[in-house]
Amino acid sequence: MLNDTFLRQRMVRELVEERGVKDKRVLAAMREVPRHLFVREHLMSQAYQDHALPIGGGQTISQPFVVARMTELLEVETTHKVLEVGTGSGYQTAILARLARWVYSLERVPELAHEAIRRMRQLGILNVKIQAFDGTVGWSEVAPFERILVAAGAPSAPRPLLDQLAPRGRLLLPEGDRHRQRLVLYERLSRGLRRRELDQVGFVPLIGRHGWEEEPPR
Repeated sequence: MLNDTFLRQRMVRELVEERGVKDKRVLAAMREVPRHLFVREHLMSQAYQDHALPIGGGQTISQPFVVARMTELLEVETTHKVLEVGTGSGYQTAILARLARWVYSLERVPELAHEAIRRMRQLGILNVKIQAFDGTVGWSEVAPFERILVAAGAPSAPRPLLDQLAPRGRLLLPEGDRHRQRLVLYERLSRGLRRRELDQVGFVPLIGRHGWEEEPPR
């Protein structure tokens, strides 16, 4: 039986806060969300360690520090509508839901999307809408978004996502090749977009019409 409350507190203190994440709302959200519920049952004992874990469908749940770092960089406010591309198991989704007014999340693997919806219901999270769809085209019906977070590595920022970014909005995504990327933060200013390169990261590839093509089976 996991003492998940103790493990969450230690995870946030040692793996997130001591590594430089300072946003109190982000830290509080990560203390509240039970990460072990978002991983496979046989991996629950590793849920509060600082590494990514497989969740099926060739996807992973990101390590806690990366989740915290990306969430802090977004600077999500309580009035914001957020688009997340790459729901995965829904852990990052649940963190964002504690910070934003609404979270719209897209996942290309239907089984993962359905499991994430079930977890949101299980945790009583009501301000999230999840859809199984190609995240690289965004969610035009409910755009624009004050914040967009992409949880997979792209060769460049998909144009539809940039187009769906609200004035003064922020889009954060990993840009690079299929294996190694850098976090890149786009900010929509009155005279266009500002682009900043940040930390080096390693995400699974963003597959879709405006991302990478799916590799053929070997």
